Amino acid sequence: MLETMGKVEEIIALNDNDKERLIQILLELQKEFRWLSREVLERVGKKLDVPINHIYSLVTFYSHFSLVPKGRHVMSVCVGTACHVRGAERLLDSVASAVKCKPGCTTSDEKFSLDTVNCLGACALGPVMVADGEYMSNPTPDEISRKVESCE
Repeated sequence: MLETMGKVEEIIALNDNDKERLIQILLELQKEFRWLSREVLERVGKKLDVPINHIYSLVTFYSHFSLVPKGRHVMSVCVGTACHVRGAERLLDSVASAVKCKPGCTTSDEKFSLDTVNCLGACALGPVMVADGEYMSNPTPDEISRKVESCE
């Protein structure tokens, strides 16, 4: 826990202890820890003199932030209209089967998280998924398996 709080303070200091950089600080903390714990958010609030309810309003507004632990590898499947009509449900089932995780969950070993999103901005390529930042257009079950197997 001390190591975690040290890293929190380091990230805040790298951002000049500037409460105007709150979202940037939260983004960096999310990247570092893969989620934002209550303890981390409380430390940020104290260091920047920002009320905790304001911080919670930000992290619950932006879907990028997570208040629960995320896996080391995040798989996101678009379920927006364009992807839905092109087979997003089948894609989601294939990914869920490959990572052995239900949508919205993280595996018990915290290796994978599976999320659904309303749009990835690649409607013409649908159905689309993003695996660790890599866009995959209409991947086959074999392509999904290879991607999952390539994850450490």
